[in-house]
Amino acid sequence: MVSNFHLPPTGFGPGSQPPGEEGEALEYLPMPQDMRAYSPHLPEVEVDETLAPALDLLRDIAHAAEACGQDGVNRRFDLAGLDAANRALIAETMGAGEVAVKIHDIPAIAVQESVFAGVWGLKGAGVDAIEVGPVPAQALARAFAPRRAGEQVPRRAGEQVPRNAQVVNAPPLLVELQDKSAQFAPGGAAHVVNLTLLPHTEADLDWLDAALGQGSVDILSRGYGNCRITATALNHVWRVRFYNSMDVLILDTFEVTAMPEVALAAPEDLTDSGGRILEVLEAIR
Repeated sequence: MVSNFHLPPTGFGPGSQPPGEEGEALEYLPMPQDMRAYSPHLPEVEVDETLAPALDLLRDIAHAAEACGQDGVNRRFDLAGLDAANRALIAETMGAGEVAVKIHDIPAIAVQESVFAGVWGLKGAGVDAIEVGPVPAQALARAFAPRRAGEQVPRRAGEQVPRNAQVVNAPPLLVELQDKSAQFAPGGAAHVVNLTLLPHTEADLDWLDAALGQGSVDILSRGYGNCRITATALNHVWRVRFYNSMDVLILDTFEVTAMPEVALAAPEDLTDSGGRILEVLEAIR
C-alpha cells in the first residue's frame, strides 16, 4: 500500500535559493500600521482662577456634545474673547483628531476635528471658534457652491458634453448622478456609484470631473489609511476615495447624499465626547 505522505522535493523552501545578485536578502513590504484610537490627554497646566473662563467653556462644550448626541443640533462657541493662557488651555485639551475640512468661502475656513469626535475647531480670517455637531454647519451650507462650474448642462436640447473616443462609460454615469441629485430628499439613504467595480477609462474619469465641476468643501479623514472626500458642483454629489496605509487607492465612489457618512460624528460619539471632556475637567481641576 502506497502512503499518501510525500517528502517535499529538495531545493525548495526558505534558505534553498541564493540571495540576489548583490547578496541582498529578500525585503518585504511594510505591514499596515495600527489604526488611530482615542487616548486620554491631560493638559500640563497649573490651574488657577485665571483659567476659569477656559474651564467653564470646556464644561459648556461637554454639555453641548451630550445635547447634540440627543437632538443633532449644532452649537458654536466663540473663542475670540479668551486671553492667550485660556486659549492655550482650550487648544491643548482639544488636540487634533482624524478629520480635517477645508471650506472655500469668504473667508475660507480651516476645520480640524479635536480628539473628541464631533468637536471641531474653526479657524479663518475673523473666525476662531469651536463647533459641536456631526459636521460643521458651514460645510453643509457651502458644499456645492461651485469653485469650478460643471459642464453637465447642455447648451442646446439633446447636446452632449464634448468627449473623445476614449470616453466610453462616463455619460450614462453622469445621467444617473444627475437623476439621483434631482430626486434627492433629506434623510434618505445615500446612493453610491462604485467606480472600482465598474469598467472605465482614465478619459471617463477626466470627463466626469469636467462635467460635475468642483464644489467648495474638501475633507480628509485619517485612520487606517485615508479617505478623501470632495464636493462636486452638482448638488448632493460627492467624490469619495479610500486609500490604504500605503496610499494606494482601494475604493473610488460617487455618493449622492447630504454628507458622506464617513465624515460625520455619530450621535453616540458625540455623547461619548461629552463624557470624556468632563472626565478631563475632573482630572485637571
